[in-house]
Amino acid sequence: MTRPDPSISDLVADRRPGHSLPAGLYTRADVFDADMEIFFRNHWIAVGLECDVPEPGDAYVLDIGKSSLILLRDDEGEIRVLHNVCRHRGARVLNAGNSIVSKLVCPYHQWTYELSGELMHAPHMGQGFDKSCRSLKPVKFVSVGGLVYACLSDNPPEDIDRLIETMEPRLAPYDIRNAKVAYQCDVIENGNWKLTIENNRECYHCLGNHPELCLSFIDLDFGYDPAALSQADRERADAHEARFAEVTMAWEAAGYPSAAVLPRVEGDTNFRTQRLLMNGAGESQSPDTRAACKKLLGTMTDKMLGDVHLWGHNTWNHFMADHAVIATVIPLGPDRTLVRTKWLVHKDAVEGVDYDVQHLTSVWVATTDQDAELVERSHAGVSDPAYEPGPYSEFAETELESFAGWYVRQMRVNGY
Repeated sequence: MTRPDPSISDLVADRRPGHSLPAGLYTRADVFDADMEIFFRNHWIAVGLECDVPEPGDAYVLDIGKSSLILLRDDEGEIRVLHNVCRHRGARVLNAGNSIVSKLVCPYHQWTYELSGELMHAPHMGQGFDKSCRSLKPVKFVSVGGLVYACLSDNPPEDIDRLIETMEPRLAPYDIRNAKVAYQCDVIENGNWKLTIENNRECYHCLGNHPELCLSFIDLDFGYDPAALSQADRERADAHEARFAEVTMAWEAAGYPSAAVLPRVEGDTNFRTQRLLMNGAGESQSPDTRAACKKLLGTMTDKMLGDVHLWGHNTWNHFMADHAVIATVIPLGPDRTLVRTKWLVHKDAVEGVDYDVQHLTSVWVATTDQDAELVERSHAGVSDPAYEPGPYSEFAETELESFAGWYVRQMRVNGY
């Protein structure tokens, strides 16, 4: 006799601290639907950048589950985020991706909206029709140093202020609001979105899988077992920790916030940030670890200010003096996830003069492709009847325990 599947609440209750999640939390369609409602409708999510829409009339449409959002810059130069749903009979106003518009015109019946979202023209609706109550619906959003976060709920988490207060001063010297997108790459990973995030939140796998990235990453920053080190490696680790502490103090004293800010398992808006040293020449995540763009971002003048990491539950980011790498994670199904990566440079940087696109992007293009293969392997494994949750490394996978603990708490808070 076939046994009934456990409920979502049972799966959540079965999660053992210090271990990966039960299989059903990665693979089941009902769990995916719950994830989309809880984590992608009721939480703040990364949706784009102010520099996606640098000029009035620029629009960028992002589809998230059943929702579609228009990020645009209006006639006054202000950022707006609107629901991409015509107030007539619901047709999509704009297609996904980038466009340039003077007005927002629904292609179905030509209802026409100002860039503010206000309905200005609705043909053949009669003299008594009231346009004032048919504006496009606005989406709640915040800009964090030029990174746009939106919440589809009418009651978004209030602790977004912690992210804003932490990241505005860290990002100010990079002036991401006035950067430009030099390149964009979309990769579909054949795995659950949580596996994508888990893979990004640990570098236990990096040495064996990311040779390009490891030229600039320092392995000791991502956890190690002290008891397993030789005397020489122990001395190397001690020297690195002392140097890292000294450099972090110097960065802070120079006005560059750098110390780690950790996620709060009990909070709603989940993020982590820290400024880390880079290996090799120490300037950038490029094939030679030197700056890949001659024109530095914002007001930056020092190429040796490390890499500011910022992780969230649907994003990861790297900010270096010469360029930034911005990744956005959009679930497409229980076993399919879009990873959209953008490389930012100074708005006045000239391709072929200040930077070469292949040189600028090759490290993270390779890394993202490698991660896609790892996530596909992981999803195939958790879908196997032989899978059972395995233990996290207490040295190299502490961020996975933090993420899993936050995920489980959020599921319970929302009735699971």
